[in-house]
Amino acid sequence: MSDFAELLDGYRRFRSGAYVEQRERFDALSNIGQSPNIMVIACSDSRVDPTRIFDTEPGQAFVVRNVANLVPPYEPDGGQHGASAAIEFAVTQLEVEHVVVLGHAQCGGIAASLDGRFNDKAEGHGAFIGRWMAIIEPARDQIRAVAALSADVDAAEALELAAIRLSLANLRSFPFVAAREAVGTLQLHGTHFSIADGLLRVLDTATGRFEATPLEW
Repeated sequence: MSDFAELLDGYRRFRSGAYVEQRERFDALSNIGQSPNIMVIACSDSRVDPTRIFDTEPGQAFVVRNVANLVPPYEPDGGQHGASAAIEFAVTQLEVEHVVVLGHAQCGGIAASLDGRFNDKAEGHGAFIGRWMAIIEPARDQIRAVAALSADVDAAEALELAAIRLSLANLRSFPFVAAREAVGTLQLHGTHFSIADGLLRVLDTATGRFEATPLEW
């Protein structure tokens, strides 16, 4: 897709195809409203669309996307926090039962963090990116140190996985998330998608490792 005209062509195909085929679902979503059971926090990367990866239908997943699929820590400072507002809405208003952090391979935000191109950008080009990616700076610095000592360490993948773990930890810093997880009405999940081979790995809470999802049950 190269321009806005092609985007509109896509809308026309949707309106005459999928929309018609799922008209009852769209009517119900319009009249009753949404009640998704799952929230997905994904990257804005154009190659990683969670509705395609998980093959969800309209109304099934509440999705928020940002650079590097990050969750900031709970900060009740009176500021305007887009990701935090989406999390609060999903958990306290929609009452989702699952929150999934979906990271991915070849993440541009992770690469930018590793090479430091937006470090110390107080203003101007890259300032917003730099401040956002500062969320994972401690993990980034640890991984850089380890990678400097061993050529076997894939720093990009290590930081991608660390960012998912950090986002899960930051989710638990929200009181309304921690309270619901404690009583079992909310579950948190970490996942990592490989663009090249379509492999999805899921964080095993027992082992702390990301394990490949079997393609057959």
